[in-house]
Amino acid sequence: MARAAKGARVFFIEEPIFEEIAAARLASSTSPEGVIVCTPHLPAGLEPERQEALVRGLVDELIRERGITKPWCWFYSPMMFPLAEHVDAGRVIYDCMDELSAFAGAPAGLREREAQLLRRADVVFTGGHSLFESKRGLHPNVHAFPSSVDVDHFGQSKASRDPADQEAIPHPRVGFFGVIDERLDVALIRAVAEARPAWQLVMVGPVVKIDPGVLPQAPNIHWLGGKTYAELPSYLGGWDVAILPFALNEATRFISPTKTLEYLAAGKPVVSTAIRDVVHPYGDDGLVRIADQATFTDAIASSMELPFPAGEAAVAAMLAGTSWDRTWTAMKSLVLSSRSPRPSLEASHARTTSRTAEGATARLERSSET
Repeated sequence: MARAAKGARVFFIEEPIFEEIAAARLASSTSPEGVIVCTPHLPAGLEPERQEALVRGLVDELIRERGITKPWCWFYSPMMFPLAEHVDAGRVIYDCMDELSAFAGAPAGLREREAQLLRRADVVFTGGHSLFESKRGLHPNVHAFPSSVDVDHFGQSKASRDPADQEAIPHPRVGFFGVIDERLDVALIRAVAEARPAWQLVMVGPVVKIDPGVLPQAPNIHWLGGKTYAELPSYLGGWDVAILPFALNEATRFISPTKTLEYLAAGKPVVSTAIRDVVHPYGDDGLVRIADQATFTDAIASSMELPFPAGEAAVAAMLAGTSWDRTWTAMKSLVLSSRSPRPSLEASHARTTSRTAEGATARLERSSET
C-alpha cells in the first residue's frame, strides 16, 4: 500500500476500536509514505450487526467527504466485504495473504463471505504458492505473489546497535520475530533451550490468541514482546541465527512467511521447520536449512559455522530479484487488465481491505495516471 500511495490516494481502513463514546467516528492520519490510515471508533457493547452497520456508514461518509469515485476496493479479509459491497467500485481485489479460516478463533461466517467475495472479485492474489494451489480452482483470475522484502530496511541491521532490552543478553543468540500464536511450535523452543543452555533464544512479537502460560520459561529464553516494523532491524542485527520454528498444523499449512526474506536481507542464516513455501524454493536452493524437532538444534549449530549452504552470492542473487516495487508494479498491471466480463462482476460493488490477525483494512482509489 505504501508503493500504491506513490500514484494514488490510499485509504487503509483498520478494524474498529471500542470506547465509551456516544457516537461512532472515523479518525484518520497520514503515514510517512502517504497512506491515509482510517480507524473507526465505535461505542462499546454493540452487537456485531450494529458494529458492521456503523462502520459501513463511516465508509460511505468517507467516500462522500473525500470525493472518491470508482475506487479499487482491496480486501485482505473476506469479513470486511459487507462494509463496501454496495460501493460502485472500479475494481475489486481479493488479496488472500493467509488461509484465515484455519486460524484459531476464525469467525463462523468467514468461508461464506469468502465465497461472496470471490464471486465479486475481478482478480485474486495469494501470498504464496500453497495458497495459490488452494484458491486457483475457485476463481478464473488467480495469481501467486509470494512475499517480497524491503532489502534496504532490513539491511540496516548489519550496522545497527542492540536495543536496550537485548544488549545485556549474551551470545550466541538465536532469534525469532513475528506473531506468537498457535502457529509457533512451543515444544520445539523448549527443546532447543534445554539442549543448548548456553544459547540465548530471543523471541520478539506479541502473544495473540494463546495463553501466555503455555510459553516455555527458562533463563535462556527471552520473550521481549511486540516491536514496531522500524525497530525490527536493530533486534535482528544482534542475532547469530534466525529461526522459523513453526508447528506443522492446519494454521501453517498455507503460510508463506514474509520473515524468511527479511532474515536473509539482514544477512542472517535461517533455520526453518518444513513449511512448504519455505522448503520450496528456499530450502531447495540452499538458502535456508530445513529441519524437524530431532534435527533443529544441529541445524542451528551448522548455521553458526556455515551460514548459507549455497553461499552468500546465491542469497544476494535471490534478493536482487525481489522487491515490493516489482510486486506492486506487477499487481497494478494485472488489476488494470482484469475487469471481468461476468455479469455478477459488472454490478456495483465495493472494495475494502482488512488484516484480521494484525488489524487492518485498505481502500485504494485509482489515480488519474492509472
